[in-house]
Amino acid sequence: MLSILRNSLLSLQTPHSGYHWDKSDRRFFEGWYYRITLPAEKQTFGFMYSIEDPIGGKPHSGGAAQILGIDDEYLCRTFSNVNKFWASQDSLALGHWGKTNLPTPASTQPFYLLPNEFEHYVQEGYQATATLNQGIIHDPGTGSSCRWQYEIEPVYGWGNKHSLQQSTAGWLSFSQIFEPGWQILMAHGLATGWIDWKGKRYEFNKVPAYSEKNWGGAFPKKWFWLNCNSFENESDLALTAGGGKRGVLWWMESVAMVGIHYQGKFYEFVPWNSKVTWNIAEWGHWQMRARNSEYEVELIGTTDLPGTRLRAPTEAGLMFCCSDTMQGKLSLELRELSSGKSKIVLKATSNLCGLEIGGNPWDNSWQSD
Repeated sequence: MLSILRNSLLSLQTPHSGYHWDKSDRRFFEGWYYRITLPAEKQTFGFMYSIEDPIGGKPHSGGAAQILGIDDEYLCRTFSNVNKFWASQDSLALGHWGKTNLPTPASTQPFYLLPNEFEHYVQEGYQATATLNQGIIHDPGTGSSCRWQYEIEPVYGWGNKHSLQQSTAGWLSFSQIFEPGWQILMAHGLATGWIDWKGKRYEFNKVPAYSEKNWGGAFPKKWFWLNCNSFENESDLALTAGGGKRGVLWWMESVAMVGIHYQGKFYEFVPWNSKVTWNIAEWGHWQMRARNSEYEVELIGTTDLPGTRLRAPTEAGLMFCCSDTMQGKLSLELRELSSGKSKIVLKATSNLCGLEIGGNPWDNSWQSD
């Protein structure tokens, strides 16, 4: 049984699952995003982990854990000691310790702990893998805290099931020419465990889970994002879409993509196989269309909520530079093209979609060329 589970995990492991830092002193960041959705409560928790300039001694060296919780409320804790951060270069595994009561010399070198050991020894910090997300943070300013521990059963990586998993940004994402890199680690999974948010405990069993990451020595200038794997009457459906403006050598390029996993199949709309267009308001309305030789898709995301400001790594360090809601409305329509006609494959809606804009300027809507 263990060997079957291990082989299943390996078959779903995406490229770029491991830590990318090459131990050089160039400007560098890496960030990870884990999310679970609680359909019964109509709520979502997003966990954002980051490390900047891990060589240490730089103006922006340090790490952080941010949480977007109930009703888009926000909690953040920074970890200034980069030597208390650890990550695997071969697989998805990372952690950062703050306060611990570990005996010396164990306390000098961070490493993965069994969940019950982490619970006992780590008073502030986190650890995360492909099958676990666990941690505890406090905000000394407000007195708010969050403690969490849940196990993850991956369902979709990034690609067709039982096939080689793909780089989200294509094979060129292995090159530093195209930075920052972006990789969906798990488009859909099932999470079981608990989260104690500001004193209230939420227990859950096999709820939708998701994870992604980004990394590099350059930072996006502007971006948008739509993500949902909790749809009405569609339990086997996951969407991730987004776009951004990034530097490539001496010029700027704007790129976008849409990825859909549905009933075991991956529908990919990326610049090298599709035409992708978008119209994103400065806040409140996201619209994307994409078309290739076989399929076309249209997405419309909306929200009346004000959004929550989040920090993201920038050239000037971790800054409030993006706005999010996890309670956006989404409509998705996927159509198959054949003999000049289109046939609806899927129509789906959700009120639990993640919507984001980031970077600048956002003085007006951003429409694709």
